[in-house]
Amino acid sequence: MDRSIIEPPVKGSATRFKAGFGQRSLLTVDTEEEFDWEGPFSPSGHGLDHVPRLAKFQQFCEGIGVCPVYLVDWPVATSEVAMDILRAPLQAGKAEIGIQLHPWVNPPFEEEVNTFNSFAGNLPPDLEERKFFKLRDEIQKNFGCAPQIYRAGRYGLGPSSAKILKKAGVAIDSSVRANFDYSAGGGPNYRDHPLEPYWVDSEHQLLELPLTTVFWGMLRKQGRALYPALSRLGKVNGIASRLGMLERIALTPEGVSADEALRGIDIAIDDQLPVLVLSFHSPSLVPGHTPYVRTEDDLDELYEWWRRIYAYLDQRGVKSTTVAEIMQSAEV
Repeated sequence: MDRSIIEPPVKGSATRFKAGFGQRSLLTVDTEEEFDWEGPFSPSGHGLDHVPRLAKFQQFCEGIGVCPVYLVDWPVATSEVAMDILRAPLQAGKAEIGIQLHPWVNPPFEEEVNTFNSFAGNLPPDLEERKFFKLRDEIQKNFGCAPQIYRAGRYGLGPSSAKILKKAGVAIDSSVRANFDYSAGGGPNYRDHPLEPYWVDSEHQLLELPLTTVFWGMLRKQGRALYPALSRLGKVNGIASRLGMLERIALTPEGVSADEALRGIDIAIDDQLPVLVLSFHSPSLVPGHTPYVRTEDDLDELYEWWRRIYAYLDQRGVKSTTVAEIMQSAEV
């Protein structure tokens, strides 16, 4: 019997890629509604004002030679504006689409809306499955292509998630945020999960593609053991970072400076990670919708972040990849 997707994989599960694949990067966009990040979860009251900005971001990605993966949730999947913007690049192979399940805005609405149930994997398996398939089918109908990658909203996988993905024929999950622990809020603990892509199941039908978060600093080899302990001591983590002793770096422009991300890329390359998974949330494309982009200057910095990161990846020989290429290159 296959292990649960929320458990670390067994030894020997690492995915091998065909010769010539080298090291690649994948840009994933959590393409979702706008909501109050500090407020309670709600099935209503959200906005989609930023969705027209997807056109500019897509144009930007094409300009730097990157094929973004838009992981869309229910409000975006049912947005006529999103359909009009994304259909053409999807059909042209200049973008890809995936699934992102935010259960609190995704029908059917049968659960109590609260923090625990905001992690889709905490729902009753039948309800998680019905929400997932309703979203998958809506994406396929409205955007004209079958999504092959999934990310649970809030990274909220559960014991039944892998079974649902395999039943749907989805090839890749990218919900594991290695080196992060969401158990305090009722979510999964990914502290012990690897950064390397790995097979979730023994049949090699479902590939896990963890988001890339590395430890940097003199104590980085002990990062998995030390970082949680330092976090419990309040400001000690910040002191350790400033002293160059230990820093956790996620490859995202949200809360991570370009200089920090470049250090993280060096670590990921040195550790020979085959795929560097970068991410951010689409509402950051308009100031005021996320804590990370509050002003037009912040937005300019976000685009400059991407320019610097991809210029450096090119310099280091890390080419941009796609979900389709990963599926074709993974050795079964």
